[in-house]
Amino acid sequence: MERTDVLIVGAGLAGLQAARLLARRGHKVVLVDRKSRLDESIHTTGIFVRRTLEDFWLPPECLGPPVSHVRLYSPGRRSMMLASPHEEYRIGRMGPLYLRMLEEALAAKVDWRPNTTFLSAEPAGDGSHVELDGSTGRTSFMARFVIGADGANSRVARQLGLDENREWIVGVEEVYEDIPLVGPPCLHCFIDPQLAPGYIAWIAHDGGEVHLGVGGYARRFSPHEALDTFRREAKTIMPFEQGRLVEQRGGRIPVGGILPNIVNSRGLLVGDAAGAVSPLTAGGLDPCMRQSALAAGVVHRYLATGEAAQLNPYRGGRMRRRFAIRRGLRIGLTLVHHRLVGELLFAGLCRFPLKHLVQHVFFGRGSFPVEKKQLEFVCSER
Repeated sequence: MERTDVLIVGAGLAGLQAARLLARRGHKVVLVDRKSRLDESIHTTGIFVRRTLEDFWLPPECLGPPVSHVRLYSPGRRSMMLASPHEEYRIGRMGPLYLRMLEEALAAKVDWRPNTTFLSAEPAGDGSHVELDGSTGRTSFMARFVIGADGANSRVARQLGLDENREWIVGVEEVYEDIPLVGPPCLHCFIDPQLAPGYIAWIAHDGGEVHLGVGGYARRFSPHEALDTFRREAKTIMPFEQGRLVEQRGGRIPVGGILPNIVNSRGLLVGDAAGAVSPLTAGGLDPCMRQSALAAGVVHRYLATGEAAQLNPYRGGRMRRRFAIRRGLRIGLTLVHHRLVGELLFAGLCRFPLKHLVQHVFFGRGSFPVEKKQLEFVCSER
């Protein structure tokens, strides 16, 4: 039976970050993912906010041009333009970014195992007996600690006895190239309870790629039918017929906030598995970067000392309180069922003081409740 200090399930942004950071501190790390290539079957639009770009280093070649403008649309397609003096967003080229992060993980001596499915994790000794199913058959591991970075519907959570996401929206999008940019790079957001119930439809054009997508509660709409409808309408805003479809994406996005129980002596959850997504905006990349760095620090100290108290900074209940207002606003969004209500909401958002709230949502500095000083591994590398 093979042994490892840390087994990480899921090689998305959170899993790759945690693997790289822990391996650089001398831990034996095994990273597994069901996919054979990380630049395939991508689920996220990949919008990085200013605070992420200021606190974390990301390869410039994996980021699109800066975006400083947001245009918000009502159900009747009245619009309001918001502009920031700062470079607020960069759209990540997620396939190349994942591959670059994997290269760094391999350089740190992470044991990378693609085409591998996590099956189970049973308590054993001071860790877990883990069963994996890979391209060469089943493999057994003794893992001192297991990190679940395996998405909104986490199997690791179930096996470790941790909380699971119960509330999510579904998003689908298409990625285009070669569509001419008219005006500055812009994020277009559409409030429409029929097209995107409980969330928004979006067009993100940074002068390179164009992302066209819809999201909402699955019980209230058909995502692919809504995307077809939105694409036909969007041709009046942007010449999609001149572009080239290069990718289609989709997946679940948890919007219930950080789960209360995300860590125990056998493992923890990061990213979507932990509900580390803004309940209001469904933005998950900044929370993912911060939480995975915090997780790496917590796991490092716990493995070094064996003291359960080292896990306390990672308790979900402590983080969850910081999302209370956003969870309340999320509940408000679920109550918007009709376009007339959406029009009234939009009219209010165009006026002070609600317009200030809109500016704060799109350009504010709030994020995942982890302070920069807690990101010891990342800060020491910058």
